[in-house]
Amino acid sequence: MVTCTRQLEFDAGHRVHLHESKCRNAHGHRYRVLFEAIANVSANPLDPLGRVIDFSVLKDRVGNYIDTHMDHGFLCFDQDAEMLDVMRRIEGQKIYLMPYNPTAENIAHHFLHVVCPEVLRDTFVNITQVTVYETPNCFAVARL
Repeated sequence: MVTCTRQLEFDAGHRVHLHESKCRNAHGHRYRVLFEAIANVSANPLDPLGRVIDFSVLKDRVGNYIDTHMDHGFLCFDQDAEMLDVMRRIEGQKIYLMPYNPTAENIAHHFLHVVCPEVLRDTFVNITQVTVYETPNCFAVARL
């Protein structure tokens, strides 16, 4: 099996709704995300040039999604009424609603199961693993 991995970074705020400690407060991170891709065709897993996919395709597709919807925005649990009320009072605030708390684990899961299948649906690759770093020392991994 041959895979390729593209790293992307973005800045966003979030809070972990009902967290027992300081992460219940709104705060931000410089997220670093690794996307591991594999060809979804078994006959020839590499393209004629010997690649799973060109790295720039991952940057363009996934990176544009992140830039448009998440970067310099606020990742918010759609059931966090208090935070949504505050964020909606800020004119022009970019809010990215998630159906679960925006933990590193849930963000990785969301990229793997929602975002990547959507933005890469017309390619011959699947994202098989997503690693989300909230800090240089703290990260979560979602894999198929």
